[in-house]
Amino acid sequence: MRTLLSRIGADTRYLVVGFPLSIIWFVLMVAGFAAGVGSAVAFVGLPILATTLLVARGFADVERRWLPEVLGRPVARPRYRPAPENAGWFRRMINPFTNGQSWLDLLYGIVAFPISIVTFVLAVAWWVGSIAGLTYPLYGWIVYAIPGNDGGLGMLLGLGGSLWVEVIINTTIGVLFALTLPVIVRGAALVQAGLGRAMLTGVAELHDRIDDLAEGRAAAVSAEANALRRLERDIHDGPQQRLVSLAMDLSRAQRQLRRDPAGVEQMLGQAITSTRETLDELRALSRGIAPPILSDRGLAPALAALAGRCTIPVELDVQVEGRFPAAVENTVYFVVAESLTNVAKHSHATVCTVTLSRTGDFLMLTIGDDGVGGAHVAKGHGLSGLGDRLKAVDGELVVDSPTGGPTVIVAEVPCG
Repeated sequence: MRTLLSRIGADTRYLVVGFPLSIIWFVLMVAGFAAGVGSAVAFVGLPILATTLLVARGFADVERRWLPEVLGRPVARPRYRPAPENAGWFRRMINPFTNGQSWLDLLYGIVAFPISIVTFVLAVAWWVGSIAGLTYPLYGWIVYAIPGNDGGLGMLLGLGGSLWVEVIINTTIGVLFALTLPVIVRGAALVQAGLGRAMLTGVAELHDRIDDLAEGRAAAVSAEANALRRLERDIHDGPQQRLVSLAMDLSRAQRQLRRDPAGVEQMLGQAITSTRETLDELRALSRGIAPPILSDRGLAPALAALAGRCTIPVELDVQVEGRFPAAVENTVYFVVAESLTNVAKHSHATVCTVTLSRTGDFLMLTIGDDGVGGAHVAKGHGLSGLGDRLKAVDGELVVDSPTGGPTVIVAEVPCG
């Protein structure tokens, strides 16, 4: 109830306070634009028009500060390009003309005025109808006693002209207005705020979206480059060195085959052990590469294989079926692989849970363990690359790992 009342109050304040502001905004925009265009030939109109655009920007900023309260979420502020540092006075004066958002601010001040009239009238009418109808029992006897009163609504509707009939009719009307007040006021506020969001923040939100895509692309490139460099370093430091040593041992065994068969047998045993260790290390490194089972059979079998290779018990719960885009499946697989590797190395956990479900157009991946905690995505830590991988597909990563545990990692991956 308290939330509903605060919602009605915020919407009403937005409509009622915004109405006089829209009047001033409309008058200044129309007058400034007309004066600026009308005297542009004499160059006097350019400063007037530039000033009008700057005033429009100020009014637009006020409107943008109100929008989050009505829409329930933050809105972006456009980026008005400043004049070049070495620009002269004329270039600085006409700089507002070069910002497309400045013209949208001016246009909104003109277009929003008739809409604000309608929304203001609706809000005031419903508030007056609610208050007047519900309080009629308190003042109705005064109205009924006015000389010349012919019975009001009761007589008009053919229900008689008694005071009690008037009280019942007006109270009923007040109840109807009060019941529909939240819907009417909310609808009017959303219409006006929706127009403001489209014209005053739409361009900024588009620019932010483009920046996010560029940032995600750069993050994906960086993540892949880091993964490749890490893989190259690990192969060079591990399997490659083992294979070189194995080749040298086999060459030495070949030379000594006739002279010292017993020694050769010992050397072959060491070579076999080295080969097995190399294979184990290559399998560990291959966890960072999408396996054939992922591309052939999908997420559920691939994640089951990951869980089976983990050195601690993993409780796997895959609640999705079917296939998803390759980028989505690879991302989910890498997040699970890296998380399980981090759990096995650092968490000292006794059990780990992996849950994959779908909510709307998103895959929700939750990984938890009962270890010592302290995991985070800062550079230099085991989970540092996961945020970049998820950002590349417009996903999000949340890590909750207080010191002492437990650790919960939640990844949200768009799949629609």
